[in-house]
Amino acid sequence: MLMLWAAISLGLLGSLHCVGMCGPIALSLPVHGRSQSSRFIAILVYNAGRIMTYSALGALFGLLGQGFAIFGLQQILSIVLGVIILLSVLLPGDIFAQFSFTSKLHQLFARLKSSLGNLFQNRSTKALFYIGLLNGLLPCGLIYMAITGALASGSVIHGALFMALFGLGTVPAMFSVAWFSNLISVKFRASITKAMPYVVSVMAVLLILRGMNLGIPYISPKMAEQNTEASCHTTPKVECCHKE
Repeated sequence: MLMLWAAISLGLLGSLHCVGMCGPIALSLPVHGRSQSSRFIAILVYNAGRIMTYSALGALFGLLGQGFAIFGLQQILSIVLGVIILLSVLLPGDIFAQFSFTSKLHQLFARLKSSLGNLFQNRSTKALFYIGLLNGLLPCGLIYMAITGALASGSVIHGALFMALFGLGTVPAMFSVAWFSNLISVKFRASITKAMPYVVSVMAVLLILRGMNLGIPYISPKMAEQNTEASCHTTPKVECCHKE
């Protein structure tokens, strides 16, 4: 439960980072000239597309995390991901700047941006939904952080829910940008940006505590006990509980 609150908090506080990265897309949405009700629905449809992509990514990485859980590696994975996130906050950005995407990924993202450009020429509601879907696939450090939470969840459903809540957290800011254009001041955006390392660090610590199996409800529950209970619920009682 605490991790889900971390997801929506990451989305809320990190949404101004989204404004900086995806704000130009939100500002350029073909919604001008519509009635207020039509414009409202159009912006919601765009955001629904983003959240759907985030949820799909969460399910995918949750499935990958589920594989780690099956082999008893979920605790190790959670700790490793938490440490990596903490290092990304504490270490200078220059260290990570030297690592770049391969040329094939560059080509993939170039095609993605080209497809987005074509969709902006279409003013239909369906096009806005597709813009949101593709927007969710654009490279973004904040999304990568959220994906680590989905991966550590060890469940398709929890992974999808984690990313969906993260996406919902970004909606207020992204909706405001599309609706009011320049509602959020540069000064306020800078203040939130300064707070982001602390939010990301809290999420990293939660991941580490979760993997340490300390038996603290909601924060660090006993994973082994949870797996045993789940096994007993899905296995016939005769096999689960041996009687002399």
